[in-house]
Amino acid sequence: MPVIGVAIAIPEPWATELYDYRLRIGDPTASGVPSHITLIPPTEVGEDLSAVEEQLERAAAQVSPFEVHLRGTATFRPVSPVVFVGLAEGISQCEQLADEVRRGPLAVDLDYPYHPHVTVAHHLDDPTLDRAFEDLAGFECRFGVTEFHLYVHHDEEGWRATRTFPLG
Repeated sequence: MPVIGVAIAIPEPWATELYDYRLRIGDPTASGVPSHITLIPPTEVGEDLSAVEEQLERAAAQVSPFEVHLRGTATFRPVSPVVFVGLAEGISQCEQLADEVRRGPLAVDLDYPYHPHVTVAHHLDDPTLDRAFEDLAGFECRFGVTEFHLYVHHDEEGWRATRTFPLG
């Protein structure tokens, strides 16, 4: 059974900056995971992705392009050992898009309430999570979101975008 994810890719140069940071601090979940804002977490689906792709086309048509402003760090601790870069702008649009995406064959139950973010450290000890929190506290970028991607997980390659869905 394929495992898919749906996400907004962080554009360059920030995608590489955040990805390389995760690798440098030893994040065991970083390799093969492009920098992104999750819309659908890793989810097993049937071999035929056509129904999933049709749902993603419908969702994309419902949401207009929007701006995202990433700024500063936050954490989900103590609930989850995660440090992330937060959204200062684009939260409600990401929430709307995630709601549109999570319908039909993608009506998945989430373990936690949806909170758009970009993970920068996960499953590390507290001192390393504290360092990530401090190191990226001044991180900031702005970009337009005009599309999102369907990712498929490959055991050896990690996550690879297989299809792009333009907004609006």
